[in-house]
Amino acid sequence: QMRLVESGGGLVQAGGSLRLSCAVSGRIFSRHAVAWFRQAPGKEREFLAIIKWGDGGTLYADSVKDRFTISRDNADRRVHLEMNSLKPEDTGVYYCASTLFDSRTYLWRKSYGDWGQGTQVTVSS
Repeated sequence: QMRLVESGGGLVQAGGSLRLSCAVSGRIFSRHAVAWFRQAPGKEREFLAIIKWGDGGTLYADSVKDRFTISRDNADRRVHLEMNSLKPEDTGVYYCASTLFDSRTYLWRKSYGDWGQGTQVTVSS
């Protein structure tokens, strides 16, 4: 079982940038992957991006692929989400979560067993 702790959320103006971090502890194998999800008020939690722990391969949701970048620091055991050109609709609680990567199921929330507590991001217009 992994423990994940998010940090870096806050209030930012539209067009600004923010960098989120997810500290990962526990046993990690090369098949593991860590993803970022977002839950806006009154909406379902949605997939944003994922990074494979073994080879660093990444995948993104279409809605953020040109603005967000996911990366990992193996030595520090952190996964980062760099968010640029932020929009008010990016407002929500951002969660990191872990899974054993499967190309057929990584988009699904139910595929993830361990979650962080979330960090709030608010983008003002």
